[in-house]
Amino acid sequence: MPAFDALFPPLMLSALVVLLTSAFASCSATSQWVFSADSGVNLAANDNNTLQTRTLSSLASDEFTALTHPRFPNHGVRVKKTSFCDPTVNVYTGYLDVDQGAKHLFFAFFESRRDPATDDVMMWINGGKSFRLVGPGASSMLGMLMELGPCSIDMDNKSDNGTIWNPYSWNSEANIFFLDQRRLSVGVGFSYADFGETVETTEEAAKNVHAFISIFFETFSQFAGRPLHLSGESYGGRYLPVFASEIIDQNAIAAQENRSPINLQSVLIGNGITDISTLYPGRYEIECGRAAFDVPFQSIEKCVRMKTALPRCQAAMQKGCINQFDAMNCKAAVAFCDSELSTGMWATDRNVYDISKPCLGDLCYAENAVIASYLNSPATQSLLGVERNFTMSSSDVNAAFSSHLDKYAVPTQYYVAGLLERGIRVLIYAGTYDWQCNWVANRLWVEKLEWSDAASYQAAPWRNWGLGNSSDSSSFTKAGEVRETPLLTFATIREAGHMVPHDKPAESLAMVSRWLAGKPL
Repeated sequence: MPAFDALFPPLMLSALVVLLTSAFASCSATSQWVFSADSGVNLAANDNNTLQTRTLSSLASDEFTALTHPRFPNHGVRVKKTSFCDPTVNVYTGYLDVDQGAKHLFFAFFESRRDPATDDVMMWINGGKSFRLVGPGASSMLGMLMELGPCSIDMDNKSDNGTIWNPYSWNSEANIFFLDQRRLSVGVGFSYADFGETVETTEEAAKNVHAFISIFFETFSQFAGRPLHLSGESYGGRYLPVFASEIIDQNAIAAQENRSPINLQSVLIGNGITDISTLYPGRYEIECGRAAFDVPFQSIEKCVRMKTALPRCQAAMQKGCINQFDAMNCKAAVAFCDSELSTGMWATDRNVYDISKPCLGDLCYAENAVIASYLNSPATQSLLGVERNFTMSSSDVNAAFSSHLDKYAVPTQYYVAGLLERGIRVLIYAGTYDWQCNWVANRLWVEKLEWSDAASYQAAPWRNWGLGNSSDSSSFTKAGEVRETPLLTFATIREAGHMVPHDKPAESLAMVSRWLAGKPL
């Protein structure tokens, strides 16, 4: 592998976050939704207009407790205690009900293995898995059972219950909840809609995210004031900066109204899609350069064609998607870029999420089918309190977002800059074997990001990071490279794909542990 700097010159939640968060919301106003007597729901509501605080441990395990909030009359939460997945901690599952109960988003919340009474709170949300499209549409149960959750799907049939203990779970360091997308993605995981299914923008969805995080901290007061971290991957590079920005903007309003703000501390994005203009140059370097392998794997003929088309692709996207957004011109630009710079990869048998491996099974991973089977078993669904089939991902959700050009209409990197200006720490990390949302694209947009301390970031040296003592070569194992300042950090994880916690579990936990502690990677 060539030297890191030699690869490139140095130029170059609303409905979800809070889904879970809100899932813990308590009620004060009378419930807006009517549940039948056999629905297994305990309506927890007040007739007065004051919010009741509660403790999570007081929730029932044999039925859902329905929670409402006087300031958020269109949202409600059903939540119950369960013994699912991790027997060493308290676990809760439930639904966020939005649009007066028309749509229902599933979540799971795991208290910390270390010290749940004092540890930070983290939200995780998966982005989307589609062989060709980068967009929302994948269940966060994928992240829970295949990446960073307390238990992992058992691929060897060694366990009695279908899962095995994950010693590298991120709830080793924080209280964490997994949300099945935002309200747009009903039809993903266990989430569903009764009627009126609509597609909205990320900016609109952010309103719901803030509402639910507020409900969570205001209802379950043991978490009030705790540091909050928003994390995710893939399309999370689009919605996490927007969700975080909504929280910060609403904190200013809360201060004016003498309400406690949400203590948002950081955003963590793994192999995200944030600045679409850097995606295609990155894909070229992964296929035809030495950004992933020592020897390019694409043919010279295809690489010449890609290199020739790249300037035209970038010019078309700059004109139609960035300088002056025009839906028709932007769609045409994306279609051209994909036809010239993506079809070569699609024609191979490589896994677009991990180019070191072949594409096997559903969306290139054999685990997907096993997870779906496990979550559709009656025993598992009884534990979770769900009564419908599980769907791993939704191409309809992904296609709907693509038709709205959600990831093109507003440059998401502007939100990242706004967060940095307000003291919110941002970690961008990327596995080097991912083609879809590749590390090169992420490095390029981070390096050209315009914010007041950009010069300090550019001046920061690149260094190796890893496991063990970096000053002792005999005990140090390199994980990747990092450039960091007190606010902005970019890190690579060598030989990891799109799902870093899946491919490099020990390294990912070390990264998160240091990040939450405020230490350098």
